[in-house]
Amino acid sequence: MVLAKVTYEELRRQRVEENRKKLEELRLPYLSQNLREEHSPLKPSPVKRATPRIVRKETVAVRRSRRIADKPAPQYKEVVIYERIQLPRSGRNYKRRDLSNRVYASDEVRTLAIEKAEHLESNLEADYPTFVKPMTQSHVTGGFWLIYGQGLPSGFCRRNLPRSDQTVTLIDERAQDYPTVYLARKCGLSGGWRGFSIDHELVDGDALVFQLINPTTFKVYIIRANSFKE
Repeated sequence: MVLAKVTYEELRRQRVEENRKKLEELRLPYLSQNLREEHSPLKPSPVKRATPRIVRKETVAVRRSRRIADKPAPQYKEVVIYERIQLPRSGRNYKRRDLSNRVYASDEVRTLAIEKAEHLESNLEADYPTFVKPMTQSHVTGGFWLIYGQGLPSGFCRRNLPRSDQTVTLIDERAQDYPTVYLARKCGLSGGWRGFSIDHELVDGDALVFQLINPTTFKVYIIRANSFKE
């Protein structure tokens, strides 16, 4: 066993020596050393010199049209166009209506009220613009919407009413005044209309005749739908 072990160690040593001699003959150790020296990280790589960029600032006149070149530059300022209109408190305390017992007018009753309102309109003075407005549930209950598509006739508003929000007064047949807020862009009445509707107990199917007696005042005539139910 000892002899065999010595023989193996001797053979291994001989092979190592033979391999070393072969590498030296091929000059492989020198070749790897040269490669390491050429690609050493300590050797700086060549870097191109960047050309410095020059930034120049120039004052350039703003181009203006030839027609206004000799005129002074315009100066702008903020201008308030629309202001929210606040109505004086009337002192009335309106309670919210019970909407569970709404009564809707029949088509026949609604038609009769409109016909009578149109007849009344035809007998009014022709010098004052007028229009007929039938009432629906949204006008007289809930939100009391008299704006947008449910508001005043847009053509009438464009021809006769102010182009900005204004206080418009409604005068009933007892000569009582009710100030309301007229919303020009929505062609309708806002603040104050709810009080007018409640005070006059307007219901679905009523027809109102609006007569513009001055630029911001309407005389209002009411045709009751209840008078046609029987």
